[in-house]
Amino acid sequence: MMKKLSIVVPVYYNEESLPFLFEALQKLEHNLLEREIALELIFVDDGSGDDSFVELMKIKRARPATKLVKLSRNFGNIRAEKTGYRYITGDCFCALSADLQDPPELIEQMADHWLKGEKFVICVREQREDPPLTTFFANLFYKLVRSFVIRDYPRGGFDLALMDKVMLPYMLASGKNINTALFAYSLGFEPVKISYKRQKREHGRSRWTFAKKFNYFIDSILGFSVLPLHLISWIGITLAIVSFLYGLYVILFVLFRGIEVPGFASLFTLTAFLSGLTLTMLGIIGQYIWRIFDEVNGSPESVIELELLE
Repeated sequence: MMKKLSIVVPVYYNEESLPFLFEALQKLEHNLLEREIALELIFVDDGSGDDSFVELMKIKRARPATKLVKLSRNFGNIRAEKTGYRYITGDCFCALSADLQDPPELIEQMADHWLKGEKFVICVREQREDPPLTTFFANLFYKLVRSFVIRDYPRGGFDLALMDKVMLPYMLASGKNINTALFAYSLGFEPVKISYKRQKREHGRSRWTFAKKFNYFIDSILGFSVLPLHLISWIGITLAIVSFLYGLYVILFVLFRGIEVPGFASLFTLTAFLSGLTLTMLGIIGQYIWRIFDEVNGSPESVIELELLE
C-alpha cells in the first residue's frame, strides 16, 4: 500500500508566491511518487486581504485533490497551521511556508530519512539571506531559547520539520499560544538534522512584523519555561534581604550616632526602581495567568469560514 505525506501550507498575503509554490509542489509530488509516496496538500488561508484565495482556487481547479480551508479572519500562522493539522490523513506530515524561503525540495530528503524509519526530521538553518537587523534578532531569539528553554535546540532554529503520524495527536493537543517547532522538539523524539541556507524572499512583502516576532518570543519563553517565575522569585528574595540589611543599618546608625541618615535622592531613586521592578514582575505573572485563561475560556483557536475538500 502506498504511503502518504501530508503538507500543510498556512497562507497569508501570498498571492504572488503561490503560483511558484504550486509549481515546486508539483515537481515534489512527481519525485515523491517515484518513492511510492502520495502527496496530500492542505492550504489554509489565514484571513488574507489580497487575492491569495483566488490563487488557491486556481490550484484547486488544477489539482482537485487539494484541500482548501479558509478562516474567517487572521488568527496567526501557528493557529492556521494547527487548523490544517485537523485535515491530515497521511502517514507523515509537515508544515511548509508559502513564501518559498524554505525550499520544498528539502522535503524529498526528509522523506528519504522517514522511509528509513526516522520519526522526526528537521531542516536546520545554517545561513539566512535576511536583512541584518532581522538576522540579529533571530540569532538573539535562538540564543535566549537555548539559555532558558531547550539547551540543545538548533542554533539557527528551524521551521520545516517532517513528523511521523505518531506525533500528530500531541501536536493537535498543544496549547493555543504555543511555538509548534519548540513543542515538537520538546516531545523527545531524536531529530535527524538537515542543514540548509534559508532563501531570500523573492515574492511579496513579509507580514511578519516586529510586534508579531516579539509576541512569538514571549509565547516561546513563557510557554515552555518556568524560569521567569524563578527569576523574579530570586530577585524578590534578594531585594527583601537587602532591604532588611539596609533597614538594620539605618536603625543602628540612629541608635549609635543619634542623627537621621541622609539620602532623600537615593531613596527616591530606589523607590522608583522597585516600583518599576514590581510592575515588571506583575506583568510576567499576568502573562502566565492570561495563558491559563485563554486555554480554559472556551474560545476557538480558529474559525473556519469555508472548506473545500476532495
